[in-house]
Amino acid sequence: METIHNRGFIHRDIKSDNFLIGAGDKINKLYAIDFGLSKRYVHPHTGEHILIKKHKGLIGTARFASINAHLGLEQSRRDDLQALGYLMIYLAKGELPWQKIKAKTKQQKYKKILDMKDAYTPEALAEGLPGKLA
Repeated sequence: METIHNRGFIHRDIKSDNFLIGAGDKINKLYAIDFGLSKRYVHPHTGEHILIKKHKGLIGTARFASINAHLGLEQSRRDDLQALGYLMIYLAKGELPWQKIKAKTKQQKYKKILDMKDAYTPEALAEGLPGKLA
C-alpha cells in the first residue's frame, strides 16, 4: 500500500482477489492488481490533496470496504488501510462476521454490513488471532 500511496494513488478495492504472490525467484514479492477503481488522491503537478466529497455511492467490495466508504465519503489512504486490516483478518480467520448477512436489497445488505462494522471494536475483530496480528 505504501508504494501505491507514495505514487499518489488510492486503490479503493482492497480484497484477496486483487493480490498475487510471485513465483520462482519472485516468491517474496506481493503484487497488487486491478486498478480499475483506483484514483489519484493528490494532484500530480500541485501535490494538493483531493477535496472531501460526500454522498458518493459505495466504491469497492462491501466485505472489505471502510466505514467511510459505506457512508459515501470520498476515500483516502486511511480507507485503503482499513480495508487492508479487514483483509488481513479475513485471511487469518477465513471469514468476517458480516459475510453471511442476508437482506432483500443490496442497499439493505450494505446498511447491515455497515452497522456490524460500526459495532465491532478492533479488539473484538482480532479476537482469537495470534499475538502479532491481534
